Amino acid sequence: MKGPPLATLARQTQQVYERNADWFARTRPQALIEKPWLDRFVSLLPNHARILDLGCGSGDPIAAYFLGLGHRVVGMDASHAMISIARQRRPEGDWRLGDMRALALPERFDGIIAWNSFFHLTQAEQRDVLPRMARHLRARGALLLTVGPEAGEVAGRVGDDPVYHASLSQSEYSSILANERMQVVAFTPEDPDCYGMTLLLARKGAD
Repeated sequence: MKGPPLATLARQTQQVYERNADWFARTRPQALIEKPWLDRFVSLLPNHARILDLGCGSGDPIAAYFLGLGHRVVGMDASHAMISIARQRRPEGDWRLGDMRALALPERFDGIIAWNSFFHLTQAEQRDVLPRMARHLRARGALLLTVGPEAGEVAGRVGDDPVYHASLSQSEYSSILANERMQVVAFTPEDPDCYGMTLLLARKGAD
């Protein structure tokens, strides 16, 4: 059976995660196969760094990993249910209800990660939010995103629900970041050692 149009799905991401929060927290793999990328990101940060985790979900296992390394984590998610689970599981974190599309925090961070979250934004939203992320980074700050291997829109799944995904091209990401004094450190399409995810790691220049 054909699913909803992608434009409709793009407006339903928050509701999908509200419905599936308990399922997601229960079934989300905890083996941390992402660790090589997380460590690469952390290697660009100072000790006791301040990290913003956008689309943090339940806080496990990624934010929890950073907390275990002694970093300070601000986790933001648009799902009330996800933030509630994060607060229960990891009270040492700073968990905030918020939508990254309206990102406007008073703080600046040493690192920002949006793992399996940024790619739920439409292409137009990504073009708006990516500069916002860059402006929330301190000098020499690092950014780690999961994106797509090429420009386009597709439907994935969370639990039994279809969910929206989009990506810009590698060249467009590089161009947007360059305008914010950021350089792409690595872009790996469909990494076979990380669930086939496409990873973008970038770093901001010095003041």
